[in-house]
Amino acid sequence: MRDILTGARSERTAETSGKSPLWQLKINCLQYCRFVHAHHHAESVLLFPELRRSNPALGLVVDKLEADHARVSDLLDEVASAAMALAEEESVTARKQLIAVLADLRDELLAHLDYEEENISPTLRTWTSWPGW
Repeated sequence: MRDILTGARSERTAETSGKSPLWQLKINCLQYCRFVHAHHHAESVLLFPELRRSNPALGLVVDKLEADHARVSDLLDEVASAAMALAEEESVTARKQLIAVLADLRDELLAHLDYEEENISPTLRTWTSWPGW
């Protein structure tokens, strides 16, 4: 009986010490979500206004990119929630939910990046310095 209790205690210690794969998944998901949120915020505040000024024809493109950011933001929040839920209670349902929302995020981000690169790269290549600075 002592071995069973000790083993259980060791597993709980591993989960809270960062050694558990679920703990690491949760932390990495949350870090990634924060990074993408910050990156998109910087684009919205710094890049998109300069794109609109330097090439007004990109107005609809920037509108779509901003809408993409809103959708990605919602998906990032869903990923964070699903990662937290899985870390709190490991179950098949929680795993499937996280997998599904990660797949949605992957699809949305890849489409966003392709669209962004295709549509704004030509204008960015014309810049010799950051416009307005």
